[in-house]
Amino acid sequence: MDGDFHLEAFMPYRLNRAAELVSIRFAAQYKARYDMTRPEWRTLAALGSYGRMTATAVGANSSMHKTKVSRAVKGLEDRRWLRRTEDLDDRRVEHLELTPAGLRIFREMVEMAQSYERELSGLLGAAGLKQLEAGMAAIERAMVTAIDVRETSSKGADR
Repeated sequence: MDGDFHLEAFMPYRLNRAAELVSIRFAAQYKARYDMTRPEWRTLAALGSYGRMTATAVGANSSMHKTKVSRAVKGLEDRRWLRRTEDLDDRRVEHLELTPAGLRIFREMVEMAQSYERELSGLLGAAGLKQLEAGMAAIERAMVTAIDVRETSSKGADR
């Protein structure tokens, strides 16, 4: 074992762990109320937030693999919270949208999410929340810049 590396101090590990802990706590709330899985919640949230989408777009929006999206779509469809319609130009593509019942559940879930976010804000306090938001914004900016630089330099190498 390398004594110079401490997993618990590795920033990507810590960020993922913190996100997972926050997510698990919220998931317990919607699981108890709606018996909904995390992929179902993420699919419902994407469709409720952005409207009609393809499964591919849901996956890209929520960083989920297509098999998880497919299972989530089936689960939401079985509850009659989602409907699929075939694309008229390309029969391989289906458009997904929430039904009126799905929209009602989405609005209820938004209220739960906002309440949970207020709870988290209370746990962190105003100063802690401000520091967290500044830190997340800095990470996002740095990563977008790093990705842009990498893509630009790899395109130049392809020529």
